[in-house]
Amino acid sequence: MVQNELMLPYRVLELCDEKGIFCGRILADLGCDVIKVEKPVVDSSLNPGPFYHDSHDPQKSLFWLAYNANKRSITLDIERTEGKEIFKRLVRKADVVLESFPPGYMRGLGLGYEDLLKVNPRLVMTSISPFGQSGPYYDFKASDLTLWCLGGMAYVSGDPDRAPVQVSSPQSYLHGAAAAAAATLIALYYREITGETQWIDVSIQEAVVHTLMNVVQFWDVCGIVLKRSGPFRTGLSTAANQRLIWRCKDGYINFPIYATAAGAQSNAKLVRWMESEGIRDEYLSSIQWEEFDLSIASQEQFDRVEGSIGHFFKSHTMDELYQGAIERGIMLYPVYGAKEIQEDPQLMARGFWSNVYHPDLGEVAYFPGSPFVFSEERQNIHRAPLIGEHNEDIYCAELKISKEELMTLKEAGVI
Repeated sequence: MVQNELMLPYRVLELCDEKGIFCGRILADLGCDVIKVEKPVVDSSLNPGPFYHDSHDPQKSLFWLAYNANKRSITLDIERTEGKEIFKRLVRKADVVLESFPPGYMRGLGLGYEDLLKVNPRLVMTSISPFGQSGPYYDFKASDLTLWCLGGMAYVSGDPDRAPVQVSSPQSYLHGAAAAAAATLIALYYREITGETQWIDVSIQEAVVHTLMNVVQFWDVCGIVLKRSGPFRTGLSTAANQRLIWRCKDGYINFPIYATAAGAQSNAKLVRWMESEGIRDEYLSSIQWEEFDLSIASQEQFDRVEGSIGHFFKSHTMDELYQGAIERGIMLYPVYGAKEIQEDPQLMARGFWSNVYHPDLGEVAYFPGSPFVFSEERQNIHRAPLIGEHNEDIYCAELKISKEELMTLKEAGVI
């Protein structure tokens, strides 16, 4: 990402824990110079496992390695008087300050948005917090699971006969950070065309609410509260659950039994495929799919439909079903696990995976790339930095702090 005036990358000072770290990664992937500011004494609890080769080194956390790729790293204690002054010097050359501290923390240090604007009138500030900077919950603490629940997503996640569940990998923070990245880009563009800066207030809870997709609309339009449905789809019928996830020979596939013209074609093509392999079901063959009404179909009807289809799927592998569906124009998709994602030919053909050498690991690691390509060329992935790796580059080369003074500040716990 390049500024129009100086033709230099936008500079982002990132002061984030796990709530905002993905925002910095997105901006770095887009070409911003993201400088991650860490405390001199690293809190290893902020870098969760799993760890590379089970080495419980915070810098070998896969979380750290993944979400800090393409960034630079310095250490600085902004709670110390000297640290605050150094941070303000950094702010003079920055375009964005990205932080995920509790609301009021930065202002309490004299580093709030209004304070930093006095240092740099062109600064955009993005604050990521569980519930935003205002409202009755603004100062509440929250975990990723808390926000998953209070954002409403847990209610519709899981099996219908069991308690709500959370997706295995933390999700709430990622959604909040992605929303913050989008908002930051908009604020930078707004600054370029108007000259005005903004303070962006991101509520992770609100970001999670936006992931509910059609849940809110079903209530507004139909008065239906969608509930946990596991491998089924609910809402389109008041009388039956409609299976979406099916077991096959070596895993699972997704196949929706849709109505409308498009769905009717897909369903009919699947029935013809089954018949070509000797699986004929008189009930399936008799259905006029263009007239099949999902909203009133009974559970007995769906059970009869699913019986033969389920048997057919179990006799084929994911790849056989996927390739056959592509050839026939059927809406069917494999449910990929990590192994299948890594081996996916589409991702390989686009150069999504990168081999990145990391000196602290002593070997090459396989990294996922950015999901976007600029002018037919993908942004190179650079390894996550070591903590404080760029102290001399930033403090000595840019701020003209001597190496002797840098050592003194380090010994004092400022850097």
